Amino acid sequence: MKKRLSVLAISLLVYILLTSTEVQTCTSLLVTKGASEDGSVMITYTCDAEFHPHLEYTPVADYEPGDSLEITEWSGKVRGKIKQARHTFGVIGMMNEHQLTISETTFDGREELQDSTGLLHYWDLMELALGRAKTAREAIEVMTNLVAEYGYRSTGESFSIADTKEAWILEMIGPGPGGDGAIWVAVKIPDGYMSCHANKARIGEFPLDDPENCLYSENVISFAQEKGYYDRSSGEPFRFCEAYCPSTPKNQRYADARVWSIFRRAAPSKDFSPDYHRAVEGAEPYPLWIKPGQKLSVPDVFALMRDHYEGTDYDMTKGIDAGPYGTPNRWRPLDWMVDSVEYAWERPISTQQTAFSFISQSRSWLPDPVGGVLWYGVDDTYTTCYIPLYCGIDTVPKLFTVGSIKKFSWDSAWWVFNFVANFANLKYSYMMPEIQAVQGDIEETFLALQPLVEKTAVEIYESDPNLLTRYLTHYSVTNAEKVVGRWKELGEHLITKYNDGYVKNEKGRAEEKGYPESWLREAVRSRPDQFHLPENKEDVPETRLVD
Repeated sequence: MKKRLSVLAISLLVYILLTSTEVQTCTSLLVTKGASEDGSVMITYTCDAEFHPHLEYTPVADYEPGDSLEITEWSGKVRGKIKQARHTFGVIGMMNEHQLTISETTFDGREELQDSTGLLHYWDLMELALGRAKTAREAIEVMTNLVAEYGYRSTGESFSIADTKEAWILEMIGPGPGGDGAIWVAVKIPDGYMSCHANKARIGEFPLDDPENCLYSENVISFAQEKGYYDRSSGEPFRFCEAYCPSTPKNQRYADARVWSIFRRAAPSKDFSPDYHRAVEGAEPYPLWIKPGQKLSVPDVFALMRDHYEGTDYDMTKGIDAGPYGTPNRWRPLDWMVDSVEYAWERPISTQQTAFSFISQSRSWLPDPVGGVLWYGVDDTYTTCYIPLYCGIDTVPKLFTVGSIKKFSWDSAWWVFNFVANFANLKYSYMMPEIQAVQGDIEETFLALQPLVEKTAVEIYESDPNLLTRYLTHYSVTNAEKVVGRWKELGEHLITKYNDGYVKNEKGRAEEKGYPESWLREAVRSRPDQFHLPENKEDVPETRLVD
């Protein structure tokens, strides 16, 4: 029996590469049991690209000996086949029925090491691991064994992998055209610590004799020496990130700035310097992991994933580039040239082209169907609303499974959230507090109800596991649909209240609000003669026609 890789990977990941001009734009945060307030292991994912995601559920399946699995292109063309597992697990989004969760960010690194003859892309590995592994360590084994047998097709990739007890970072890059397998290293984040990565390899030095906490390919160092990426005679320690993804002022600004912003907020007393992400000579790279200033709750992690460098020198809600109403969004491309000099906007964690994002909770003290929660949202992390999807459900909300980027539809959750976020750009400083009020009310309600919902779920699990599936599915799907309905109402309210640049008051009367004084001063400074309104005719500058 042949089976194609499920719709999950195609809908969420392959489509990115075929419809987006900018795909290397994700951010991932990892929180260990000892660093979380309730003992959860958490990872995050912002899948940042201009595409319309479809959330999918993949049920449990069993196969016969000798069955194969077809690996296909988006067009449907079969790229190759691999051996099928005898049993595959159920998967909701990027979390499986055993609470195993995987996310990623692309770092490219040495682009000459991409092997177009390899069979498996990074998204293939993610789905295959979710279908075949119960733990993070097993997932690493599945992924690395698969590339060893079938080859690795993508550029450099950082994976976040979490189960109920551990969180790991696996970094992988190809061997170049026609090479074998992949070069990789995986490290476990120490309990009590947190880590993050954002489109730049992060693993530096690593132990060669600690398999409990670090795994790696046999050629990880020798291959770098062979290629001239590392010189052992230099006396410098081997650092995976510098060998396979060398630091440059551009990728430090683009990627390390996000790492810095997460760390500075999670551990403010450490006073992390911005020097490294501004490429100041001699500045120390940020550590791979840190101990947060206080244990992190789920809403704390929500907040960390909502960031435009507010309150720093790089605050994107300030300055002429933020416009009169302080929008932090910068339209692509992020870099540009003026008089042969290159410039770049900041790249924040929250960005308008996020397709979907999640914060996962994996909890060892609860039955798997209850312990695993995927807090899922579509569009910009700053303006989305996270809904709880338990890994024990067997249906996903329809509004998150339909729609196309080619046509607006109120029936698509992605389009509903995009409508609100895009309209807010017209008067961001006015509308954002209203959006955040609704966002906060909904998320706080979900979080307040969570203990009661799960207490009931555990009681049902102990008496009737099948009923538990119905209970969790109804709770997750019904509430997701309600949130989308509430967001549609919010959009209709905003377009009514802020129509044509006016702001309607409590009585529904349109009021003129004009522009902030700081913006008006900037307008006058840039073109004083054009905007100056003279008191007398004598004050009007003479205008002459020029042949």
